[in-house]
Order: sequence, then C-alpha cells, then structure tokens
Amino acid sequence: MESSQYLLGIESTAHTFGASIATSDGRILSNAKDVYTPFTGRGIHPREAAQHHCEVSSQVILRAFKEAKIRPRDLTAIAFSAGPGLGPALRMGATIARGLACYFKIPLVPVNHAIGHIEIGFLASNAQDPLVVLVSGGHTLITAHAGSHWRIFGETEDITMGNLLDMFAREAGLSPPTGVSVEQKARMSKRLLDLPYTVKGNDVTYSGLLSASIRKFHEGCKIEDLCFSLQEFSFSMFAETVERSLAHTEKRELLLTGGVAANKRLQQMLRNIAQEHDSRFYVVDFQYSGDCGAQIAWTGYLAYMQGIVIDVENSYVRPKWRLDEVEWKRIQGNLSH
Repeated sequence: MESSQYLLGIESTAHTFGASIATSDGRILSNAKDVYTPFTGRGIHPREAAQHHCEVSSQVILRAFKEAKIRPRDLTAIAFSAGPGLGPALRMGATIARGLACYFKIPLVPVNHAIGHIEIGFLASNAQDPLVVLVSGGHTLITAHAGSHWRIFGETEDITMGNLLDMFAREAGLSPPTGVSVEQKARMSKRLLDLPYTVKGNDVTYSGLLSASIRKFHEGCKIEDLCFSLQEFSFSMFAETVERSLAHTEKRELLLTGGVAANKRLQQMLRNIAQEHDSRFYVVDFQYSGDCGAQIAWTGYLAYMQGIVIDVENSYVRPKWRLDEVEWKRIQGNLSH
C-alpha cells in the first residue's frame, strides 16, 4: 500500500494563526492555533493581527508537528492562505510559508480561504454535491460547484453576517468571541423587535439592519431582545435566498460551513428548509467551523493534486480573491480518524 503524503497548512487571513498537518488519505493529524483577541469594543487591527501571528507562529507550527508526530522533512508540500483576508495578516503567513518551503526545498501551494472552508466541510461530512452556504466574518454566500468553478447563487452586497454580529456586539460592549455572546443573549429572549428586512434579488444587505439595531440599543432596548431580533432578521433574510437557490438548483444536499455555521439557530432554520425540499442537511464539524490550519492543509493537498503550485517569487497574497475566480476540480474525500 502506498504511504500517505503529509502537507502543512498555514492559516493567517484574520485573527487566527493556525498550523495543521493533513494526510493524502484525509486524516487531520493536528490543528494547532492561536487567536488574536482585541480589547472589548474594538475590531481586528490588521497590523496588530500580523504582529500577533509573527509572535506565535513558531510555537503554533512546532505544536502542529508535535501533535502530528512527524518531522518537517516528512512533508510533501506547504500550503498557505493566499486570500481573501487582511493584507498584513496574509503577508505574515505567506512569508512564513515561503521561508519553510525554501528551507525544506518543497512545493508551495496557494489556497483560497473560502474554498478551504468549503472543502473541510466536505471532508468532515458525507456530502457529495450540495448547495453550499458559507457564512463567516469574511464570507456570506451561496454556491455550488459546476464544471471547473464555484458558481455564486447569492451573497451579501455589503457587510458579511459575521461582521454584522461582530460590529453590533462591539457597539453593545459584548465580550469576544462576539458571535457566541450574541447567540447566548438571544437565547434569553423571544421578543421580536421591528428591524429592516432587506433582500435584493437573491442577495442580502445588512448595513441598514446594523444601523437600526445600534440605534435601538442606544435608545435603551434590552440587549437580549436586540440580539434575538438581530439573529432572526439576519438569518431569515439569508435563509430566504438559500431556499430560493435550493429550489433553483434542485440540489438534494445542503452544506453549512464557516464560522457562523456554529450558530444553533441558523442551523435550525436551514435544516428546516432542507427538510421542506427533501434535501439532506450537513453542518461542518464545530472544530473546523472557524478559521484553522486544517482547512488550508487539506485544501492545499487537493490543490497540489491538481498541480496548483507557485514559485516563491510569485507567491503574492490576494486580499480580495473571490471564490468564483478560482479554477477548481472537485475531488471527493471523507475525514478519517
């Protein structure tokens, strides 16, 4: 039997610096990370995030190798998140990946972060050809694979769902992780306040919803009611576009992935939609929902198998790299422990 290949994945798109070892037969051997946490009420400062990544990178990478119980010389290739994301944070991860690839004389593989979220969702589930819902701090979109590309069926026109929850939570003084704080407060209320509901075609826009929620907070509305209402409106808006996309594509599977995929209320809404359309519903494993090296390592292996490697001199990061710009072949695989 042919021995497994090992690939190191480095994630650095935003607040998380992650390093993971994945194998060619779909095993995640390690998934080390360290998260930059800004003070309550502040968002991610790109340069501070990059400085954090620089400071913790060595210990995180060493931990990944220790957990995987392999040596650097066992690696087949190194993958890094090339975009989209925060420029300074992306460049720090890319610089570290370049240095390692040069030192060990192995191929360097660029990975689109959005595809990383999607492929780790595939790996950890039995989904074969689903409609994919990707919701996180950097992405809010509906997509499905067709031919050699991911096709977008709906997305946000302004801020993402993750940023909506984060910006409201910061204004309200909720502590990080802000998405978790909003979800916890929302569970304490069932009172639905009047907020804007804006769907444009098959896209959503959240800026009006954010402004109205912040205004009501300063007017003295209870934080529990606001968190409940913010979730109900933002999730319902996007669920409407998901249902329309599911009906249009006639997919028999629906996969939810990304950091916000961990939200139980969002899962419930989309599970109900999948059931109404006789489709199977899948959610990415909680440990892989947020940004992590595992999504880069596994997707990096899939890219490497397609011949997607890059010279160090040309390994530029792409902060605005769209999912549908990437030529991509689907290779089936399932997570094995």
